[in-house]
Amino acid sequence: MTILQLCNKPPYPPVDGGTMAMNSITQCLLKMGCKVKVLSAYSHKHPFLPNQFTEEYIKNTQLEGVYFNLKINPLRALFCLLAGESYHVNRFVNKEFEKKLIEILHEDNYDIVHLESLFLTPYVPVIRKHSKCKVVLRSHNVEHLIWERIAKSTKNVFKRWYIKKLAASLRQYELGNLNTYDGIACISNPNADFFRKAGCEKIIAVVPFGLGTPDFVESVEEEENSLFHIGSMDWAPNIEGIQWFLKNVWTKVHTRSPQAKLYLAGREMPLELLKSDYPNVKILGEIPDAMYFIASKQINIVPLLSGSGIRVKIIEAMSVGKTVITTTIGAEGINYTNKKNILIANTPDEFVNCIEQCLTNKKFCSEIGERAQELVSTEYNNNKIMSQLRKFYEQVLHKGK
Repeated sequence: MTILQLCNKPPYPPVDGGTMAMNSITQCLLKMGCKVKVLSAYSHKHPFLPNQFTEEYIKNTQLEGVYFNLKINPLRALFCLLAGESYHVNRFVNKEFEKKLIEILHEDNYDIVHLESLFLTPYVPVIRKHSKCKVVLRSHNVEHLIWERIAKSTKNVFKRWYIKKLAASLRQYELGNLNTYDGIACISNPNADFFRKAGCEKIIAVVPFGLGTPDFVESVEEEENSLFHIGSMDWAPNIEGIQWFLKNVWTKVHTRSPQAKLYLAGREMPLELLKSDYPNVKILGEIPDAMYFIASKQINIVPLLSGSGIRVKIIEAMSVGKTVITTTIGAEGINYTNKKNILIANTPDEFVNCIEQCLTNKKFCSEIGERAQELVSTEYNNNKIMSQLRKFYEQVLHKGK
């Protein structure tokens, strides 16, 4: 098969959950023997940097990129608001990207164009016009659900009203385009079920995120009484969750377990957090080696109050035997069992109690981590994901023949 993978940000190096999920697909396609071409958007937040890509990656993917100005444009946002259009999607309408896409489609005959995210949907008519290939969407999230959940937890009245408007226009666009594609590869079962119930008549498959366990993990010394969170802090649900945790949970944790330390890592760390002065909290920002950082800490805290899809960073932490404490929303899409391979906490007191239990009962904590690792090795290994992706592609290609 010949595959054109369109990405809404550079998929390499895999520095956050989104890029890891995209790169996982790329690597699966290459292992399947597919001919792969990657065309990616990039921006001020997600740039193309010198020496960012290995020679092998460029050779295997024929990578090209087009710059998108994704900075907030108040006039454009106002126009979308008045017109009832989704500003989230409108920001990804780019004439240079369209021009490059047409050029690529004319250079080769592609079997499938694989869209990494809803935000590349505006290019489906272009693809249809210039190619006979099949078009599939890789759905990382039900995008509008994220913003609906953020709106519910927003206290400022005007901001909540505006976010509701953003969520409503995004919902209309997302659900209105469900049958635009030839197939949708969802990252989780809840997402797939949602789209089916919303009226999608196309092929829907569940193709979760897959990964292998790094060889070096066993040699990394784990810090006692250490908690950590890692995630891109330019993603609204991460910022919301961590701010909530620090304000509502951490003081109680520190009072009951003064030996505990919390490490916060991730790119685009907000200035408000960098200037904060919570006891025993270390704000690290972007770190050079995410897996080494995860392996060196004990308990993964993921206090998500909004979001959708599947949290790749949770799967990553579980893969190296870390105990994860998260909300029901944070664990959404993962085939977990509470108190067996993950700990679910939805209130401040539940977080405090789970953390205290892990800190005071090392055997309990390690057993949760061990069973988490077993779950990931069974459900989220690359060979299984590759098999699911191959089956999905074959269904899409042969439908109607």
